[in-house]
Amino acid sequence: MAKKKKGGCPPSGNSRSKTEESGGKQQESGATLKELLGADVLGKLKAQADELKRTEAEAIERKRQEAEEAKRKEQKLRENDFAYLLENSKPGGGKYS
Repeated sequence: MAKKKKGGCPPSGNSRSKTEESGGKQQESGATLKELLGADVLGKLKAQADELKRTEAEAIERKRQEAEEAKRKEQKLRENDFAYLLENSKPGGGKYS
């Protein structure tokens, strides 16, 4: 007579694989990119991404400040233009009439 091995699970009647259970689609059981790359490479990539975000934010802020400064300069020029002031002033003279 043959002896049964102890400690193992007996084979069940349902021997379907995981790919069959998931609708027939095959799933790769490979390592993720995080597992493949070393910690130093991941750190460098994260630092580079942070640097790019920071420089982009600085560029956006610089453009906003330049636009604001240009707007102030244009307003100052208009305040010195008497024709512009006459055309855009409120009729009635405001609080002095």
